[in-house]
Amino acid sequence: MTETKPEKEKLFNVSLFKRLLGFLKPYKKVFFGVLISVILIASASALRPYILQQAIDNNIVTKEFEGFLPYILLMGGLLLVATVCQLIFIFYAGWLGQSIVKDVRVKLFEHMLNFKMKYFDNSSVGVLITRSVTDMERIADIFGQGLFMISRDLLTMFVVSMMMLFMNWKLSLIVFAMMPVILYATRLFQKYMKKAFEEVRTEISNLNSFVQERVTGMKILQLFTREETEYKKFEAINERHKKGWLKTVWYNSIFFPIAELSSSITIGLIAWYGGLDTVLDKTSSLGDLTAFIMMIPMLFRPLRQIADQFNTLQMGMVAAKRVFGILDTESRIDNSGTTDIPKLNGDIAFKDVHFSYVKDEEVLKGISFNVNAGETVAIVGATGAGKSTIINLLSRFYDIDKGTICVDGIDIKDATLESLRQEIAVVLQDVFLFADTILSNITLNHPEITETQVIDAAKEIGIHEFISSLPGDYHYNVKERGVMLSSGQRQLISFLRAYVTNPSILVLDEATSSVDSYSEQLIQDATDKITQGRTSIVIAHRLATIQKADKIIVMDAGEIVEQGTHEELLKKKDGYYKNLYEVQFLKKEVA
Repeated sequence: MTETKPEKEKLFNVSLFKRLLGFLKPYKKVFFGVLISVILIASASALRPYILQQAIDNNIVTKEFEGFLPYILLMGGLLLVATVCQLIFIFYAGWLGQSIVKDVRVKLFEHMLNFKMKYFDNSSVGVLITRSVTDMERIADIFGQGLFMISRDLLTMFVVSMMMLFMNWKLSLIVFAMMPVILYATRLFQKYMKKAFEEVRTEISNLNSFVQERVTGMKILQLFTREETEYKKFEAINERHKKGWLKTVWYNSIFFPIAELSSSITIGLIAWYGGLDTVLDKTSSLGDLTAFIMMIPMLFRPLRQIADQFNTLQMGMVAAKRVFGILDTESRIDNSGTTDIPKLNGDIAFKDVHFSYVKDEEVLKGISFNVNAGETVAIVGATGAGKSTIINLLSRFYDIDKGTICVDGIDIKDATLESLRQEIAVVLQDVFLFADTILSNITLNHPEITETQVIDAAKEIGIHEFISSLPGDYHYNVKERGVMLSSGQRQLISFLRAYVTNPSILVLDEATSSVDSYSEQLIQDATDKITQGRTSIVIAHRLATIQKADKIIVMDAGEIVEQGTHEELLKKKDGYYKNLYEVQFLKKEVA
């Protein structure tokens, strides 16, 4: 997706904020409850200085006890209301933030689940994790610590300002005269903090991506003794991350002392002018002076807090922009097909199929072939010939540029993705296992596949004994990426995972390319069992594993160069397959 940047980015993205507010709809009652608590907090806060002013002028200065107790009780009641409302406000503002983030996170994950493989080919896993986890917490802060806190403080400032004007307009003008200074400082602060936070978010993504990739590939780093090189790279990335955060610290260190100084100067002016006015002109009272000294922090402190809360809001908005950037990315396989494929016979037809991962760089150059139901067809060729691409296209992980792919005479574009993929099982060369039990990795938590079915299937393909030998057998946790198992054991698990789904079409992609001889024999026995009676496509470098195939398709540079049985292809003089066979077998015999 190409982003178009405006000439000058707005300090606050209103359209993005409106989009976020759209997620509030299911929680309207709670939202309005929080707003009511905000109004009550602001009102109670502004009324307390006024009640104190009345108590001082009517009772303390005049030394009249009558009527003094109701003022005290009223102040206590207002304090209780403010405390209860504050409790409601803090809890439900946080609750709203987490509820909204839950909805956004679920929507984001659902969106990513349907992305084309090409999107993941071009995206960093670390960045996607940052968007799904860290950035989501920043969005939660928009509601928990940003929006509602700012609303509360703005309303408090407004009510306090009105109360000041009502009580003494002269003293109010002194207070308001200092406001432009702090407002201008706040505006500058917000502007520079937004840039700083965008830089911080970028560096956090880079840091997460770097760490995730290096931890995953730690074996390679140690094998090639790259620890020192990667350590220096990490130091550089960490330094940029630190500098980004130090900018925010620097802006805070400038702004908050200025705000505090402005508040102190204002209190000093009120004490000086109000004191003289009280003594000489008597147009102000001791209660006015006391109330204003109490209200000035209530006016200036929220302004400082708003600047801090705006930081939180800005971080949340930057995070929201990044998250919505993924949500707005259109990278889905077209799933407009309406045909629900029933149980397939297994006929496959590729007709003049062209495909390229990168535009104008074709990987498949008009290939055509047929696989009859129940046949085992092998595809061989050099690395990069396009063998694995055929699997990706058959399962519609990518869409073809030109041509047609049919199963049982149905164009796969006309079929629903779910029904198509349910009929195809793939055993990949690089087996991925989740950090879970063997049973969960086999069933992938499919509710209709029971443990009994899994055990029976394991016995049928000859790997029950291997699984039973593990501590906890089918409930053995293989840890992240299946590190507790050997590559051969992981491959056997993937065979069982494919077998229990009872697919109509089975695809084996280099299934024995990196396993020991014992595991290879088990895999070969499992292969014979699971390919029996169903259409199978086998991709292999080891030609010994495919000699019994009904048909062998030989590929080179994205084109089919030969087709036939093992015996037929060996009879071709100077044939591509014959050369491959001689390289693998005849030279071994000579050796």
